[in-house]
Amino acid sequence: MSPRPRRSPLPAVTVLLAASLALAPAGSAAAAGRDGHQDGDRALRARLQELVDRPDGPPGAIAVLREDDRVRVIRAGTAEVGTRREPRAEDHMRLASAAKAFSGAVALRLVDCGLLSLDDTLARRLPALPAAWGAVTLRQLLNHTSGLPDYSRAPAFGDLLNADPHHVFDSRHLLDFVAGRPLEFDPGTRYQYSNSDNIAVALMAEAATGQRYEDLLASQVYRPLGLTGTSLPSGYRLPRPYLHGYDVQPPAPPQDVSTRFGASGAWASGGLVSTPADFSAFAAGWAGGPLIADATRAQQRAFVDGASEPAGPGSNRAGLAIFEYTTRCGTVYGHTGNTAGYTQLGAGTADGRRSLTVSVTTQVNETGSPDLLAHLRAVEEDFVCALLAP
Repeated sequence: MSPRPRRSPLPAVTVLLAASLALAPAGSAAAAGRDGHQDGDRALRARLQELVDRPDGPPGAIAVLREDDRVRVIRAGTAEVGTRREPRAEDHMRLASAAKAFSGAVALRLVDCGLLSLDDTLARRLPALPAAWGAVTLRQLLNHTSGLPDYSRAPAFGDLLNADPHHVFDSRHLLDFVAGRPLEFDPGTRYQYSNSDNIAVALMAEAATGQRYEDLLASQVYRPLGLTGTSLPSGYRLPRPYLHGYDVQPPAPPQDVSTRFGASGAWASGGLVSTPADFSAFAAGWAGGPLIADATRAQQRAFVDGASEPAGPGSNRAGLAIFEYTTRCGTVYGHTGNTAGYTQLGAGTADGRRSLTVSVTTQVNETGSPDLLAHLRAVEEDFVCALLAP
């Protein structure tokens, strides 16, 4: 069974997509090289340093706070163990599941163009997928209420990855690993985070346009937001310079896992590589602003109970490829992610004028490091408070 999208020439597609690019960028990514020098920044740096100083903490951490054209960079630790090089806003890193926000952005931009509908079903757009999945809608994929079984938990997928961490998967066939399984529950009846959801989102986007997902990322996200350091590789190498990611298991020294796994097995659910500068620009554009139309934004913010993975600061609710994080200082909207060597938070305000990213160079989640995750979430909340301060 093949989930490859059907390709068909659509003369209107190029015109529609080109017309949708007339956006003001969310700010120059290059501007993120400027450091703030306020007393508050020193306090924020101390909070990052607390994480780095933990025996199980990340070797490096970097945060970018953006307000309109003003960008502050806060960092602690090192970009590479054994060196004194600080993390930089231009360093590459793995976005992990924060990449799901990018596939959501592509899909909602196509909704704006009329090339996709939130009520489009898998049966309509991807009829080669199992008929039992046919009633699942794009909306349900985007807010993780689809019931699709998670391909990344399939034993056959895990066996291939364990045998060869650099195995190159056919990204457009990842759902084959669970094609013989029924839905986990009736679509729309409950929330369950699944990596399969955003694979299907990207395949639907390809089917609707006849264009590769990688090309849609460029036309619908990178160029409108002025992102110059973001890419979706298929291999395991990272562009230089990069933040090295580590497996931290004290008392053993940190082990560099930056290139342990290839990106093809994550693809639209977690394969993106970006920089703190680009990620902060995306977080602003995704949380608010002109990236998507107001009517689509209203649909995006129809929230259900559900947390990102790992959970973000404060209380979490799930929208369409975006999460609402309600903290003691106010609410921001964004996405988190974790993978070997990296944990990410990107969030912004409803008007898109302010955004925040926090990136640390070890994997942090509830399963492997609950105490460290609680500490990280508290630090993230402090950064949200700094972002929202008058």
